[in-house]
Amino acid sequence: MADFKIDDTVDITDVVCPTTFVKAKVALEELYDGQILSVKMNDGEPVQNVPRSIKEEGHQILKLIDNEDGTYNLIVKKVGD
Repeated sequence: MADFKIDDTVDITDVVCPTTFVKAKVALEELYDGQILSVKMNDGEPVQNVPRSIKEEGHQILKLIDNEDGTYNLIVKKVGD
């Protein structure tokens, strides 16, 4: 994760879809345009759905990092309205 300056982090490993996306979206809304959020999530449904939903909201997916422990970190850049 040294490639980016992470401005905030949200851990959604303790919630299930669709709440995973809701928590990630709320965390993004608290950032300024251009800031970067790291979203820690479980493998499976969150990895399939959260990046797609965030991209549909117009934000930029920078990287998906496999933590090799059943979790991933999604690095997202907030894009303004």
